[in-house]
Amino acid sequence: MAGSNGKQKSARSMVLSLGVIGIAALVVYFLAIPHDDHAPDVKRVDYRVELLTARRAASYPVAAPEGLPSTWKATSVRFQGADSDRWHLGFQTPDGQYVQVEQSRQKRAEFIDQASQGGTATKRNERIGGRTWTRYSGGRYDALVLQDTPGSTTVVAGTGSFEDLTAMASALKLE
Repeated sequence: MAGSNGKQKSARSMVLSLGVIGIAALVVYFLAIPHDDHAPDVKRVDYRVELLTARRAASYPVAAPEGLPSTWKATSVRFQGADSDRWHLGFQTPDGQYVQVEQSRQKRAEFIDQASQGGTATKRNERIGGRTWTRYSGGRYDALVLQDTPGSTTVVAGTGSFEDLTAMASALKLE
């Protein structure tokens, strides 16, 4: 009997130890590990200098929005002048979606495929801001592609709705 009492004490001690470890793990989980489900706040970028540079260097009129509400946040900008005069300007919409303006002298079909990430033309054309745009869908991004731009291609694409894409397209000024 003396031997069984020692086994009961060690089993009881083991269960108590596991309970203490479990409580400590829960405390660490709830207090030490952040549990914020919100997306991190994306920093706003100032794209004025890059826009001026692109407008001086590009062989086509470079597009940038004018008059968008301040709730649209510019998040990325770049101009690659060496190979294709490629202009990129990305925005976060008021509801957290993404809309980008892409322009390039690159081959039109190849560039549209890259900018829309696999989108294909629909049979739907729209007049936006006095210009004709073709809708693209089916890729990672939906897109609007500006028609009749010799020497370059202009694409507005992103995860935003077609209403977001239309808002961006209508705000674009080409200079």
